Amino acid sequence: MRVKLEDVCERSSSNLKQSDIVKIDGDYPIYGASGYIGNVDFYHQENPYVAVVKDGAGIGRTTLYPAKSSVIGTMQYLLPKENVLPEYLYYVVSYMHLEKYFTGATIPHIYFKDYKDEEFNLDSVDMQKTIVDTLGKCETAIKARKQELKLLDDLIKARFVEMFGNPLDGTAKYPIHQVGEVANSVDPQPSHRTPPVEEGGIPYVSIKDCDYKTGKIDFEGARKVSPKVLEEHMNRYTLHDGDFVVGKIGTIGNPVFVPARNDYTLSANVVLVQPNSELVSPYFLKYSFESDFVERQFAEAKNSTSQAAFGIQKVRTVEVMNPDLDVQREFEIFVKQVNKSKVAVQKALEQTQTLFDSLMQKYFG
Repeated sequence: MRVKLEDVCERSSSNLKQSDIVKIDGDYPIYGASGYIGNVDFYHQENPYVAVVKDGAGIGRTTLYPAKSSVIGTMQYLLPKENVLPEYLYYVVSYMHLEKYFTGATIPHIYFKDYKDEEFNLDSVDMQKTIVDTLGKCETAIKARKQELKLLDDLIKARFVEMFGNPLDGTAKYPIHQVGEVANSVDPQPSHRTPPVEEGGIPYVSIKDCDYKTGKIDFEGARKVSPKVLEEHMNRYTLHDGDFVVGKIGTIGNPVFVPARNDYTLSANVVLVQPNSELVSPYFLKYSFESDFVERQFAEAKNSTSQAAFGIQKVRTVEVMNPDLDVQREFEIFVKQVNKSKVAVQKALEQTQTLFDSLMQKYFG
């Protein structure tokens, strides 16, 4: 049966600010846009409910919260009626992607009046239970795959420390030198001018297109620019296997390998690092950039200079350990072995996510 969202829930608002609850403690959880904030000595909702971020960052994000809890004023309560299970309502609203209703340029907002007429398929309560159970199992599998990927990343970082130590706690096993001694750093767009968009053009990869967690670049989602830009720009350098980029803005320093292909260019908000493979293992250098030692250097640089000035010179002067090359290559072999496992887990994750998305479409579309 096709129904509207307002047929299965009622909206309610909160006037609580996070500053109102700083000194309050109790037994009842309270939540904000980023999740759990703390416990207070009161609650606003007696039963489980759905909450939607209605203001600011994360707008449209949907969460299911337990009975005897509350949210602050940046969240919108959606209280399920008797004809819908709270869990079913959660999946329905998640499927709707309410962020598409945002208004406001400085601080985005969404309003119930704008999305209350969204239609979806409402099943019987018994069928809702079956659907919730199926989708819940998919979400559990997705979370397990993500956790497995995190553990594999943690394994690589632990192996790095085991083999090389950590200069921050005095356990470094090798001397220190600067990145500029073993790698070249390139500022892809020194002018910082963003080229015009051209439909069907070549990908113009910026930091937002580099997924640090998966180590992949989203070429499909990247801005497309004129091939002339590629001709003028890429003649300055050639990309090789083992080259990686680090961000100059936002989350500064996180490294992502770039493929050795010639049909894309790089934006001004990244620095390209090109390791000299005769002097350093690209894998050792990349994971050095992920170490606590280098992250501390980036954090200190970010605090002491503007992001606009942060870039190629700082990357060249970053300090890293200098183990023998054969030891670095031993670490590289280990990383490649772990990465094979990561590829298999990532594929299983993507398959499960595809299944979940198709089930959401089947049930609610």
